[in-house]
Amino acid sequence: MAKLLNRLLLKRLTLLQAFILLCVLTLIGVLAVITMEFAWAEYMKKRFGETDWVLPSLVAAVLLTVAAGIVAMAILFYKWKLQRPLALLKQASEHISANNLGFRISYDSGDEMGELVAAFENMRSQLERNIMTLWRSVEERKQLNAIFAHDLRTPLSVLKGYAEFLATYLPEKKLSEEKVLELVHTMSQHIVRLESYAEAMSSIQKLEDVPVHRRPIEMIPLTAMLNECAEQIIGQSGKRLVSSMEEANTAINLNVDTYLVMQVFENLMANAIRYAAAQVNVRYVVQEGSFTITVTDDGPGFPDETLHKAVLPFYRGEMWDSSEHRGLGLYICKVLCDKHEGSLQVGNQPQGGGSVTAHFGFGVDK
Repeated sequence: MAKLLNRLLLKRLTLLQAFILLCVLTLIGVLAVITMEFAWAEYMKKRFGETDWVLPSLVAAVLLTVAAGIVAMAILFYKWKLQRPLALLKQASEHISANNLGFRISYDSGDEMGELVAAFENMRSQLERNIMTLWRSVEERKQLNAIFAHDLRTPLSVLKGYAEFLATYLPEKKLSEEKVLELVHTMSQHIVRLESYAEAMSSIQKLEDVPVHRRPIEMIPLTAMLNECAEQIIGQSGKRLVSSMEEANTAINLNVDTYLVMQVFENLMANAIRYAAAQVNVRYVVQEGSFTITVTDDGPGFPDETLHKAVLPFYRGEMWDSSEHRGLGLYICKVLCDKHEGSLQVGNQPQGGGSVTAHFGFGVDK
């Protein structure tokens, strides 16, 4: 019966429609059986005459037929409409209780149970994404704390050594005034370095709480604003800026956080100008639901051992002793791109020079 109903595409009916249909079919079947039972009772009367057992038997048969019809309808309705989706939901709940989100559930039906299974699958996928995001955040936080602790060891070790040195020799007056001033100056530099690290950690903590406010803006005004910002940044360096974009996508409205995009772009430009020999190139592309900014330079590019470390906080390559560059630019870009449902990619151009691409997810209004 169930196979016949499926062939008739009755599986697409809602629960109420299916229940009414089964009631009608059950009623037709029960009436047919009762008609046969009445015919049987009439036959028995003709054969045996008026007896006391025919009428009670007929009533009992009718009641059993009605009861059997109701039970059969309930069993068929359960097997047809409820059994499989309930089993899927129970199995999915067991997976989630076991912290296993790497599964999929689907139920090909247009009724309310199909919608419930689809909603459960959406909830599972969203929960999986949230847990993966939380896991990445925890791992990045561990990595950040480890890097921060590592960078603090050097200035703390230097300060400790100088403090012990002064405590040992200063009371004995074995140090000249010039030597003491030199040590104090060095210690002061390392204290400034510690303050700089503390300020950097505070700014990183604030990045986690930065909200994303998307506003629709056309591509041409957005790129014009970015190019104006790039001209101001590169104007002081004496280097040249070359900007380009895909003309086919200029009529698209981008739902992006302009301030966040600008902040990422400024960091990319500052990083490219630092290493460029004479020219910085900027390319804007819109494809597959993302706004992409690629900034390249004609400098030496990223060393192979630096490519996978460039986005780490406080990483400066060969510039570990620089007090002005704290190695946070690309890390900030990565965090902000992730918050904007995008990503950051670091690489080198085939002809040489570094290349950094920022992706920003957005909604498109054509």
